[in-house]
Amino acid sequence: MKMIRWLVLSSLLACVAGTLGAAEASVKKAITHEDVWLMKRLGNPAPSPDGKWVIYAVTDPAYDAKEQWTDLWIKSLTDDTPARRLTYSKGGESGANWSPDSQKVVFSAKRDGDEVAQLYVLNVTAGGEAERITNLSQGARAPKWSPDGKLVLFASDTFPGANDEDAIKKAAKERKERKYNARAYEQFPARFWDSWLTDKRTALFVQEVKAGAAAKNLFAESKIAASAGFGGSSENFTSEWAPDSKSVVIAVALNRDHSAFANVNTQLLQASVEGGEFVRLTNDAHSYGNLAFSPDGKWLLCVTSEETPGEVYDLSRLAAFPWPFKNERKVLTAALDRSVSGYATPENSDRIYFTYEHAGLEKLYSIAYSGGEVRAEKSPETGVLGGLAAGGSALVATWDSTVEPMEIYSLNGAPKRLTSINTEKAKQIDWLPVEHFDFKAANGQMVHNMIVKPAGFDAAKKYPLFTVIHGGAAAMWRDSFVLRWNYHLLAQPGYVLLLTDYKGSTGYGEAFARSIKLDPLKGPADQVNQAVDEAVKRYSFIDGSKLAAGGASYGGHLANWLQATTTRYKAIISHAGEADLIMQWGTSDSIFGREVNAGSPIWGDSPVWREQSPALQAGNHANGTGFKTPILITVGEIDYRVPANNAYMWFALNQRLQVPSKFLIFPEENHWILKGENSRYWYGEVRGWLEKYVK
Repeated sequence: MKMIRWLVLSSLLACVAGTLGAAEASVKKAITHEDVWLMKRLGNPAPSPDGKWVIYAVTDPAYDAKEQWTDLWIKSLTDDTPARRLTYSKGGESGANWSPDSQKVVFSAKRDGDEVAQLYVLNVTAGGEAERITNLSQGARAPKWSPDGKLVLFASDTFPGANDEDAIKKAAKERKERKYNARAYEQFPARFWDSWLTDKRTALFVQEVKAGAAAKNLFAESKIAASAGFGGSSENFTSEWAPDSKSVVIAVALNRDHSAFANVNTQLLQASVEGGEFVRLTNDAHSYGNLAFSPDGKWLLCVTSEETPGEVYDLSRLAAFPWPFKNERKVLTAALDRSVSGYATPENSDRIYFTYEHAGLEKLYSIAYSGGEVRAEKSPETGVLGGLAAGGSALVATWDSTVEPMEIYSLNGAPKRLTSINTEKAKQIDWLPVEHFDFKAANGQMVHNMIVKPAGFDAAKKYPLFTVIHGGAAAMWRDSFVLRWNYHLLAQPGYVLLLTDYKGSTGYGEAFARSIKLDPLKGPADQVNQAVDEAVKRYSFIDGSKLAAGGASYGGHLANWLQATTTRYKAIISHAGEADLIMQWGTSDSIFGREVNAGSPIWGDSPVWREQSPALQAGNHANGTGFKTPILITVGEIDYRVPANNAYMWFALNQRLQVPSKFLIFPEENHWILKGENSRYWYGEVRGWLEKYVK
């Protein structure tokens, strides 16, 4: 009898313990800045050529950048053995690329004793320490192993007339020892994003994959590479080994010196590993990039855009050229009204796999090498695929959503998660997936939106609405975990977020993205306001009397326009927003596209320059239709895309009109707030501003 009582009591205790444990496990917490900032970050996966392994970089973030680590990890693609760490270097590794035999990887890293990043080779199968194979004064990055396994292609920097290592060292020394401090320019642009451009130029080098081997500059003997138009405003280009390892195909701008008055397009060139002049493969008005060869070597694949004169946007389409090269371009996705984001070419397949944006999501599709019908493949129903890559017959990618930070997935058949880097941490956070809805705008366009709900959401309660406006304008709100303007962190104090893809956004076809032409601010802002009305009407838990708006970059432009043209919002947040169309034209690193969008140069007859310039709407203050809403203005001092003078002018204008306004400038930040403590401070200021004027 005593034994029976003991068993019953034990069972009851076990049940109670289990219930308490389950209850404890189900308790979740609201997201914090630490959760966002310290969530581990993944690089794009690199599958081995035999399809057996995948390598990826994992960053362990820290508020102090000096304490941040990035290392390489490897995971089997053939079984479920746990991933293992390959490197233990605080300096971090990038650009990992496999040898053709799947035995080794080459990567770029700055390790002890390195003044700049160099190339290292690690034998994955044998283990041991990585061996440094380059020793260049300007460093080495973005390595690619040749198909025959003998050479490595990589990027390094040079100076005019300095094409070998001795000359490059001498030129760098001369610049360092100059007694004057000045920059001189004879072509536009003089600066890009967050840097003043110099006469330093990026070049492609090849060398044998062994320490001490000499690096050969493929640009050294080319008159094309020495021309003023060669390169790009960002100094970037893409390249890929030809299948026979004897040459490299490059996609690069040849008219970069025309960027002040014309579209800059990228053309295809071929460079021999022996040096000499480049062979020009294409000579048209289109642009090409994102190069790859089909596994059988018969096709040169790329992403191309038409660069249509007088248009503000062109779709990026998948195209193929026969190889050996014939200038017979076949646009494979010509019938698809979406831009191809990334693509991959598995072996033993007659199809090319790719992703594209649509209504907040990015899924997997495929098309035959001959073109034809686009086929939807198995992929997650929500979220965003990225970093799509193939190795052998293996197909891998990253995937994330607003409530599931990035992990790596296999896409051979049903999507299978390969890593669990952030899954446990994500389970502890109280957050809900986004909710989608569409409505017909006043101009007849269908406009897509996402709703984000705060922690502890209760549909019976009323919540203020914070409409957050994406940048671009050629961009799309994505069902994705983001670091800057993190949806759930912004919603956490008790706001519902509205994310609207207004006219000009991508993911809805070429015509929708182009519809912003001649209507850079008013039309998109009207649709944002209409989306707010629709959300208030649809959702009873939204308090229509407590509205706020904010955004960054182009979203900051629209935030300023909303302040100038309506008083419906209780508070506005503007980061990197333009104050005046003409000033933005004259001080940013990009000008010609702004003329196309406005319909004329600033001295032309287009009324857009005045009618849609936010600062010139200041008269609305007197008639009570604008410039009444308290605004928080923030900017990075070294932002050259939307220079800080815009923010300062907007602050001056608000102070002149005696509108409650606050101005935050971050001396070490560019277009984005990228430093941990600066980010934490910025989020706190945003929260405080909304708390003061909305809640």
